[in-house]
Amino acid sequence: MSVDRIKRIFMFVAMLLASNSGIWAQDQVECHLKADFVSDYIWRGQDLGNVSLQPELSVAWKGLSLAAWGSVGLSRSSDAREIDLTLTYETGGLSFGIVDYWSEGNDSRYFFYKYGTGHAFEGFISYNFGPVSASWQTYFAGNDYQEDDGEYQSSNDKRAYSSYFGLSASFRLATCDWEAEVGFVPWKSATYEVSSFNVTNLSLRATKAIQISQSFELPLFGQVIANPASQHFYFVFGFTLQAL
Repeated sequence: MSVDRIKRIFMFVAMLLASNSGIWAQDQVECHLKADFVSDYIWRGQDLGNVSLQPELSVAWKGLSLAAWGSVGLSRSSDAREIDLTLTYETGGLSFGIVDYWSEGNDSRYFFYKYGTGHAFEGFISYNFGPVSASWQTYFAGNDYQEDDGEYQSSNDKRAYSSYFGLSASFRLATCDWEAEVGFVPWKSATYEVSSFNVTNLSLRATKAIQISQSFELPLFGQVIANPASQHFYFVFGFTLQAL
């Protein structure tokens, strides 16, 4: 092969790499780290704890992401520690994946997966239509069983397949970012403490970033949450620390 041909091949490869540099940049793995401090830990209308620290670490590549999220109570020793692992794939407005919820409230052993485990596994699918998004979540394995007269009987208990359907809308108003959500539980579930179809979550959240310096801002948020099924009402305040 002549030197001139080698040069032409080299120049062609160099031009090809340069023209695709933007694509290569998009293929890089991204890492995100943040932590929320909340006055109460309210999840889908359920009271799960008092003042809490909730860190999150995630990595993403193209449409695939893996996140680790945790919660630890800061004011009440009875609040159970929680660690959640979420695997998500997103394409366009469609997202789906699996969540492994673990709480030491049922069993303090993390690597224990038999009957009575602290783990519960959930599949989810959601679609973002723009300002409005819809999601469906269902437990399919782990600690999620039907109750008989208020008590679990044995490892032969029927699976509850506890499910949750949520509709949320995001908008900008009066210098704040707002998010409203309504959540339904379609059938009996001990997890959500309902015996039939019920609305368990009506919430409205406002977030506003406070500029601390030219390179640092502190997002503050307030949220009102109503659970019509349990007749409970909550007001949550918090802030987020995020690594840029």
